[in-house]
Amino acid sequence: MDDRIPWVVKYRPRRVEEVVGQDEAKRVLREWLKQWAEGRVPERRAALLHGPPGVGKTSLVEALAREFDFDVLELNASDYRRKSDIERTVSVAARKKPLFKKGLLILMDEVDGIDPKADEGGIEALVEVVKVTGNPLVFTANDPWREQLRPLRELCLMVEFKGLSETAIVSLLQRICESERLQCDREALKLIAERSIGDARAAVNDLQAVAEGYGRVTLDIVRALIKGRDKSLDIWRTLNNIVYARQAWMAKKAVTQSEIDYETLITWLNDNIPKKYTEPEDLYRAYEALSRATLQLTRSKTTGEWSLLQYVFDLLGPGVTFARTSGTISKERYGFPEKIRLAMQLRTVREIREKLAEQLARNVLASKSIVKNEIIPYLTIIFRNTSNPVMAARIAIGYRFDKETVKFLAGPNADNIIKTIEKIRRAKPEEVKNEKIEERVEVKKQPKVKEEKTVKDAKSKSTGSLDKFLKRS
Repeated sequence: MDDRIPWVVKYRPRRVEEVVGQDEAKRVLREWLKQWAEGRVPERRAALLHGPPGVGKTSLVEALAREFDFDVLELNASDYRRKSDIERTVSVAARKKPLFKKGLLILMDEVDGIDPKADEGGIEALVEVVKVTGNPLVFTANDPWREQLRPLRELCLMVEFKGLSETAIVSLLQRICESERLQCDREALKLIAERSIGDARAAVNDLQAVAEGYGRVTLDIVRALIKGRDKSLDIWRTLNNIVYARQAWMAKKAVTQSEIDYETLITWLNDNIPKKYTEPEDLYRAYEALSRATLQLTRSKTTGEWSLLQYVFDLLGPGVTFARTSGTISKERYGFPEKIRLAMQLRTVREIREKLAEQLARNVLASKSIVKNEIIPYLTIIFRNTSNPVMAARIAIGYRFDKETVKFLAGPNADNIIKTIEKIRRAKPEEVKNEKIEERVEVKKQPKVKEEKTVKDAKSKSTGSLDKFLKRS
């Protein structure tokens, strides 16, 4: 098993027959490219391949180009999406002829990613290239029906790629297992195919994830590890494709096609580069690239110059990949970033604090802001006072605090208070009731005596006055 090559690259189809499914797309695209190979310019000088990701669009183009002896110039729309970029690269390539091949095929991925506002003039420039090109132009898109692509659609041969069937994906995975001499359960491969949702590239990545982690592919392992198309799996694939990339375009594509936002990707790389790179000089170069990527990303956000993202892609992808020049790649597994782990823990704390503030605000008729700033700090002092857990326990019972709230307020003193709460709740109701009555009597006893004495003095004074009045009369 060659750990250095991602399986999606290692087992990329080299012949048209090896491309899984897509019989109609093969027929249409082969006939169109055959006209170019015979020197006849088709009515439609460009083809727009559309369909979900991972169904063989790029693979089929490369296989057909190999079959008809064409050179392939592969571009990504995220790199060449502005008018000036297209005129400088695509327009020039459209008029070039290769020295040793029959022709030059220009493949431009993800044209649906061209923004009509940020990349104003990009689509118009492509339209002009299509009208005059002397070489076959092939565009790919996941969603070709966006309004900004309408002028391009009108000039292109539309070729649809459909999601692959589970049977076709299982057959592909089975061939890979046999080639890698892996123990693979048929049911496990079916589950991988099912959760890939017709995406062969994702299925192959999932298979490699299980195989490299456990050395075998069983139903129990797949059920526990592969949870469908989620971001946790995507970050694993992205990291793997960056670390093990053999060419610069592969590393860059791992960054541009990832569903993970760039800040999160930087955080993952920051924690996992030392797990994979063993030489200090390699680490130095990798962190230098990472720091420069962070700087360019910050500048692009603060200034609105989104063209700086090109440098971010180059630094996070090829910059990190080719920082390793001498050392070997460690077999240590990727780890969850400590920064994200702490943020998740703090998020739980903030949620408990918000819930407590909302509960107390209703009871004390105050705003949540006042509760947070003036009440919760005092509650924290009371609950963390180890000498008197009874007071905190009574407050918790009175306001019906749950255990999470008690732990939030009490910290290391939480177990002591929770035990005190349980003791109070186990006490006999008569004992608790009598104690409350005694407290109430003790508080109100003194004012009552004073009141009786005042009334008696008033009576005596009034009586004396009446006697004097009668005597006088």
